[in-house]
Amino acid sequence: MSAGRGYDWQWRLVAAIAAKEWRDRLRNRWVLAVALVFAAFALLIAYFGGAQSGTIGLRSTAATVASLTSLAIYLVPLIALLLGFDAVVGERERGVLDLLISLPIRRAELLVGKYLGLAAALALATLVGFGTALVPLAHAMDGAAMVLYLRFVGSALLLGLAFLSMAVLVSTLAHDRARATGAAIALWFGFVLVFDLSLLGILVASAGRYASSWAPYALLCNPADVFRVINVFGADALRSAFGLGTLLPQGWNAPATLYGAMAAWIVAPLGLALWRFR
Repeated sequence: MSAGRGYDWQWRLVAAIAAKEWRDRLRNRWVLAVALVFAAFALLIAYFGGAQSGTIGLRSTAATVASLTSLAIYLVPLIALLLGFDAVVGERERGVLDLLISLPIRRAELLVGKYLGLAAALALATLVGFGTALVPLAHAMDGAAMVLYLRFVGSALLLGLAFLSMAVLVSTLAHDRARATGAAIALWFGFVLVFDLSLLGILVASAGRYASSWAPYALLCNPADVFRVINVFGADALRSAFGLGTLLPQGWNAPATLYGAMAAWIVAPLGLALWRFR
């Protein structure tokens, strides 16, 4: 490559790295396994979600999305972190990374290619898995219900991509696979469990004073909470189910704000990973 084109990206090489990651996940049945897990939970919740109230069978789309949202907050980040935590450090320990770096490809192109391949595998598993629940629900859905469910599936994919970016960042920072595993587990506990418990404790300790002025912005600091708000405020019937109707001010749930925050959680960790990997 000439010096005048020193900053041109070789997208052909990026695509080749992404295709390799994609094939590896297909070859080890990872995509199939995750898609089956998502599909099984989606179908079980769609049919048996009302068992605790004494009813069994397909319920409304809003009730199904409410239950699936609670499940996805725990399951999707865990799957994404498990997928990407050894993307770099694992290759380093196996001695493959030195070989890849010696090729005529920039480190940024290599990392972006790996991320895109992992993201494609995660996207296929998420769309196929959660999309399976559309089969029994589709006949009872109107246009609004279809939009509600598709918004859930799309936001679940964004949630997975955000945690995949964090997993790749961890993989570039960790010195070995064991430390990367511990960091990934710590991220899952921190964002999925500890963050909300800490926020709830602060709200209780302060008796909710001035909560509407700072709590909505605190939720933006957690992609799992952004995902929850996107789906909770997607339908009026779901706001009271999660208890957020009195916490968040009306009009705060603008799509540009919520999806912009989710995009930031995807781009920022990946950008830090690129900086560190270089």
